[in-house]
Formats: sequence, structure tokens, C-alpha cells
Amino acid sequence: MKRTRIDLTQLADIRNLMHAFHKAAKDKRHRKSVLRFEKDLDNNLNRLSQDIVDKKLPYGRFRSFTIYDPKKRLIHAACFDDRVFHYAFMNYAAPVLEKAMSPTSYACRHGFGVHQAIGKAQKCLRAFPYVIKIDIEGYFPANPHVKLQCAFTRKFKGSDALGQIHRIVNSHSSHPGHGLPIGSLTSQYFANYYLDSLDRFMENHAKVMAQVRYMDDILWWCVSKQHALETLVEIENELAALGLRIKSNVQIQKSSLGVTFCGYRILQGALRLTLRKKTTLPAAEVGLGKAARKREYYCFTAAAGLRRRRKYLR
Repeated sequence: MKRTRIDLTQLADIRNLMHAFHKAAKDKRHRKSVLRFEKDLDNNLNRLSQDIVDKKLPYGRFRSFTIYDPKKRLIHAACFDDRVFHYAFMNYAAPVLEKAMSPTSYACRHGFGVHQAIGKAQKCLRAFPYVIKIDIEGYFPANPHVKLQCAFTRKFKGSDALGQIHRIVNSHSSHPGHGLPIGSLTSQYFANYYLDSLDRFMENHAKVMAQVRYMDDILWWCVSKQHALETLVEIENELAALGLRIKSNVQIQKSSLGVTFCGYRILQGALRLTLRKKTTLPAAEVGLGKAARKREYYCFTAAAGLRRRRKYLR
């Protein structure tokens, strides 16, 4: 098993920090925290560089607020200094994690995403008779710090890299020893990679015909209801070993009935936006404009793959 070493000197390199700054500031140049940082950019980057070498980062300062999308979520936004540092670290760590993760995981990955996930899910609905859907209860707040850090020892080596991961993970706790802050770049990658062992377990399971995971929303397919129930018990045990629990809203049903996933109602022959998706997307993005009563849905065609079509219903 090949493991990667990331030295503090690599992270502290000014070129890496400058690259990280531009990533962190993208589409946020107007914010006061970004303007203050950019006003004295050279000195701030030199300060971050020295603090990385001195193992003082991340500072662990967060701004907390609640959003409704429409589900209630408590967001912990890292201070801008920490955001620059997160990008500096992920400039080196992200390619390693990307390469390591299963192709059945679609969240927060270049070249993957929601549309690819629902496209794969629809193909599987057509191919296999039973679909199972689960969601992990309070996934980000439930991530256990110790087990999460142990998972990274499979891909990273050296006190610099592992120590830095330890400091990032322990910079926030939802409750003692648990939790990743929703809203941080590192949280997206760390939470996604933590379930990679479950992806591999399902890939090698004889009764799991196919699978799709978007962060903590998981679908898989079986050839019978009996196989579905058996795999559910085994996957529940795998998650328990990771310190996680499945929500009570488990769905086991025939693929012909379709499934709701990533804000879409996925059927074997069509895709539709859920009510939640319609209310959260800007009107212009879903093609509603001023006619707020009009509905949009998506449909697959054999010639064009996933193609956007609009039907307006009064």
C-alpha cells in the first residue's frame, strides 16, 4: 500500500499559499475578511507560512449560522486565514484522496457530481429489480475523530501530514471527540473519504449488484427483496464499526417504482425535480421565470443522454 508524505515546508511554500489564497477568495473578493487579507497580502502569506511551520494552524475560529435549504443546517464557516490554509493543504491531499476513492462515490469530486450520480442511478433502476436507499443519521456531526484519523493512515505517512490532519480534525467538535464542521473544504473531502471503506465493502459483496453514493446518501441494488434485507443488515454493521448509524427512513422497493435521490424523483423513463429542489433553486435556473406555477422535469434520451426538457403545466 503506497502512502504519500506531505511536508510542512511544502504547505508553507509561498507559491502554494498564493494559489490557495486565490482559490479561497474566488467569488468572495467583496467580503471584508478577504479585502483585509488582500490589503496586506505579502505579510499575511508570510505569517501563515511561519505558522504552518510552527504547527499553529488551523486557528480553529468559526462563524456559526443556520440555513434552511429547506432542511435546517448549522453551518460553521472557518475564518479566512483557515480557509486559505485548508486550500493549501488540499492542494496536496486532494489528488491523493481522489485517486483513492471508489468511482461509485459522486460527491465533491471533479468530473462526478449530482447529474452523473442520478444518471448512474437511472441506469441501475432499469437493470436491477430492487433498490435500497439509506441515509446516515447526522453524518457530519457524528464523524468520530479517532477513527477518522486512523482512516487517513492508509494514504498518508509522516508526522507532518498526519499531525496536520489531526489538528484540522480536532479544530472543531459537535460533541466531544466527534464532528466535522459543515461548510469547510476539508470536511467535504474528509467526510467523503471516510465512507470509502463502505464503498469497497459493497463493491466486493456478491449480493450488491450496483451502488451509488452521494456523501451520506446511499443507493444499492439487489436481485431480490431477501438479498436486499440481508445486505441491509451487513451494511448497518459496517457503519456501526465506523461509529455511524442509519436513519430510520430506510427504503426497500421495486426499481419500477423509482427512487428520490439528490433532489430528483428518478424513474426508469424520466427524471423530475422534487418539490424541495424546486423551492431551493433560483427560478431562472429551473426555467420558471415569472411563471412560478410552471414545472420543469428532466428526461433521458438514448441519443443525447441526460437532456434538459421543459414542459409547462398550468
